Amino acid sequence: MSNVLKVSIRTAIVALASCGHSIRQIARQLGVNRRTVSRYVQDAGLEVTRPGVGPGSKCTTPVAEVTPGSVGRAGSKCTTSESEVTPGSRSSCEPWRDVIESMVETGLSAQRIFQDLRAGHGFCGSYSSIKRFVAKLRTALPERVWRVECEPGQELQIDFMAGPMLPDGSSTDKRKRCWILRAVLSHSRKGYSEAVWRQDSESFLRALENALRAFGGVPTLLNVDNLKAAITKADWCDPELSPKFAEFCRHYGMTPMPCRPYCPQHKGKVERSVHYVRHNALVGHRFESLSALNAHLRQWEATVADTRIHGTTRQQVGAHFQSVERAALKTLPIELFSAFTEVKRTVHRDSYVEVAKAYYQAPPEYIGHNVWVRYDGRQVRLLNARFELIATHRQLDQGGYSQVRGVGGLDQRGSLEDTARYWLNRAKSIGPAAGQWAQRALEERDTQALRSLMGLWGLRRKHSAPSINAACTEAALASSANPSLKAIRQRLKETKGAPCQSLMPLAAGQCPIRELSDYSQFIENQNQKAHEPHCHTEDPSPSTAA
Repeated sequence: MSNVLKVSIRTAIVALASCGHSIRQIARQLGVNRRTVSRYVQDAGLEVTRPGVGPGSKCTTPVAEVTPGSVGRAGSKCTTSESEVTPGSRSSCEPWRDVIESMVETGLSAQRIFQDLRAGHGFCGSYSSIKRFVAKLRTALPERVWRVECEPGQELQIDFMAGPMLPDGSSTDKRKRCWILRAVLSHSRKGYSEAVWRQDSESFLRALENALRAFGGVPTLLNVDNLKAAITKADWCDPELSPKFAEFCRHYGMTPMPCRPYCPQHKGKVERSVHYVRHNALVGHRFESLSALNAHLRQWEATVADTRIHGTTRQQVGAHFQSVERAALKTLPIELFSAFTEVKRTVHRDSYVEVAKAYYQAPPEYIGHNVWVRYDGRQVRLLNARFELIATHRQLDQGGYSQVRGVGGLDQRGSLEDTARYWLNRAKSIGPAAGQWAQRALEERDTQALRSLMGLWGLRRKHSAPSINAACTEAALASSANPSLKAIRQRLKETKGAPCQSLMPLAAGQCPIRELSDYSQFIENQNQKAHEPHCHTEDPSPSTAA
């Protein structure tokens, strides 16, 4: 089975043979032995042209007889017209020139053009021929790249470059690679370089802030690469900025403009400046620390980079910056950007979030949702998805809680005495009888009566305050033992079904109690009415109905 070719290669052999390619051409294009190609062509029942003969020629030589030495051999019959054989090589892609040119203008790759031609246009050539043909077309019609220049103070381009290997500070001789942030003002080409150990958000923003302070002003636009410290999700039209980077740009009044991914020409000035730093400032030097490298970069910037005559502007870089661009930069803010750490956290069921092994309370409506947390060693701020402030806390030590029940917590009840005092005041708010009952319960049962006081307050959900006070009075009079909430509940249960009587004031001249003769006369009248016969008529008169 090892000598059996794949189905795709067998199909390609048959397709190329049907298009008029010779066995040698097929073997060279597919990397298969000529005898193997000849066997598969013979099995397919096809005829093959000799080398140098176009697809339109007709060769009557059997496939088995077409060998590398059979060209010109006596006995072979080939009826090829001279008009069909043209001198020189002619690309097999010429019949599809117009189609290929339109695909190239659309921006399709050579691989995609090859696939579309094979699928929809009956192309039987190889991918190599398509690749060569497309390369010639692109050389003949190069894509124009427009030069873009900026006004003074308009744009700052930044990029990271790999720095030299430096000692990592350990006792061994192990060295670690650093990274260099290069910032270039697009108008004057004034630059700034700073080496850092990592490309994290803190190192990136501090180096960028140092660059702005070194320039003495803030540009309008910031052309930044799509590094993770600045751009969370790259998108040409609507990029997703890192919240910390967005806050930094708002603090300095800059507008971030990320370039398109894999398009270095969009920030060509800093790309060329990175090459200049690597081959002028770093090559041939060896540094023993990060501070030594930064000191060398500062000296090189002042003595070499700023004093050179730039090849495009034909101006001395430092002098051109001082005379033209520095005055066009916006004023720096007085305060530095707050050095905070930003993380995303999920609010737990107890409405707390964990930050640096401490716990801080969030509003209960955010339970189960994600919030942003910013902390700087002194303060912890919680923000919602729209970066609106929802809570602020003092940063705590590890294992600390911002607010809990029972220790100066939500209801300011730090001890059992404070808790007892709190529930006693609530009982007094129901009424004087309830307050006396609660005071007596605390005096006789001490803190064991706390749950009874809580239950007394909970009775307000089903009963009114007057009924609770009345039940407390009756319970206190009925029992001289320890006050029990069960007795109050029993009194309320007994009086719950009783009709509520209301007293009405008597009119003048009315007696509250009638004579017994009046009740006797009333009873006799009712008995007489009960024994009177009833008259039933189909059409009662108005008087009878009344």
